[in-house]
Amino acid sequence: MFVKQKTSAEHQSLAGFYFFYFASIGAYLPYWNLYLKHLEFSARQIGELSAVLLATKIFAPYIWGWVADHTGKRLSAIRLASFTGMVIFSTTLIWQGYWVLLIVLAGYSFFWNATLPQFEAATMNNLGDSKQMYSRIRLWGSVGFIVTASLMAPALEKFGIEHLPWIILIILLFTWVNTLFVNERPPSLQKIAPYSMLKTCLQPQVFALLLACFLIQASHGPYYTFFSIYAEDNGYSRSLIGQLWSLGVLAEVVVFYYMYRWLPRFGAKFLLVVAMLLTVIRWWLIAFYVEYLSILLFAQLLHAASYGLFHASAIHLIDGYFSGKIQGRGQALFASISFGLGGSLGGLVSGYTWNSIGPSYVYLLAMCIALIALIQYLWIVKPGLGKA
Repeated sequence: MFVKQKTSAEHQSLAGFYFFYFASIGAYLPYWNLYLKHLEFSARQIGELSAVLLATKIFAPYIWGWVADHTGKRLSAIRLASFTGMVIFSTTLIWQGYWVLLIVLAGYSFFWNATLPQFEAATMNNLGDSKQMYSRIRLWGSVGFIVTASLMAPALEKFGIEHLPWIILIILLFTWVNTLFVNERPPSLQKIAPYSMLKTCLQPQVFALLLACFLIQASHGPYYTFFSIYAEDNGYSRSLIGQLWSLGVLAEVVVFYYMYRWLPRFGAKFLLVVAMLLTVIRWWLIAFYVEYLSILLFAQLLHAASYGLFHASAIHLIDGYFSGKIQGRGQALFASISFGLGGSLGGLVSGYTWNSIGPSYVYLLAMCIALIALIQYLWIVKPGLGKA
């Protein structure tokens, strides 16, 4: 009975971190670029400021992953990075100039982007032999996103979008406080990495997975950077835009809830392919049917696949490929290549092409990138139903 209660408390502290971490993203992602637009930055500057937050994910997670793997103090690294990132972000309350904001956001994201990959590894270690329950804990991050994104819209419309940095800062504080209640558990000594970091990455199925992660996140560039602006320009209110974001994440919650059943039945590789196929369809719908609310609602439901199904499948595969002393670096590499390199490149390309070729063709380009991800993975891995 005591062990069961202790396990439940540990799971609650893990879920709490995901809740507040993604609550901060729920405040940032749908509204930050609208805040930058409020500061009268151009589309190109907005793309660059968004990209710098993602660009630090190219190298920051791996640096912190190396530190965590070599010191064995994963939670200490998470707490330090979380606290420092929060302090640096607080300076956005003072400075809003383009170049100063660019430097501040780069410093903030260097530390903040380091926390999630290491917390993913810490979560897997805490779950032990119950790793299939990861999605049940991770779904609380989606709940945090939904709660914040939904409440932010009426709050910002009433009090003004200039208060956005204050709200994000408060959520960052709660995120750091939650890390103080998470226990450190070392990785299983029985799980030894069969290859070095480099040899693991060069395995065809691992390389294909990492390439797919890079391309899929790159295809999300116009969505994460300009979806709110795109929707607002097509006549949608900020309140409805917030609800559209929440709908997408709500669909993601459903996927996370049932993922523990789907993984043993269908296999992570097969589910990854389904996710990529539905991502292709999603960008096509947003590209040409954004003015139709019913179709846009369906496209937002496909966030369950483009993010939820893809992420849960990829995390499961990454944890299997990178184990033992390269566990932290494996999760960091996944974050660096996908959300870092892929996300920043996607954001930059979106910013540079948004006005020149138009929003519809930017999303069409995103569709083509997702299609390439699908084709190369099918060609190299040849996944089948029920294969892990």
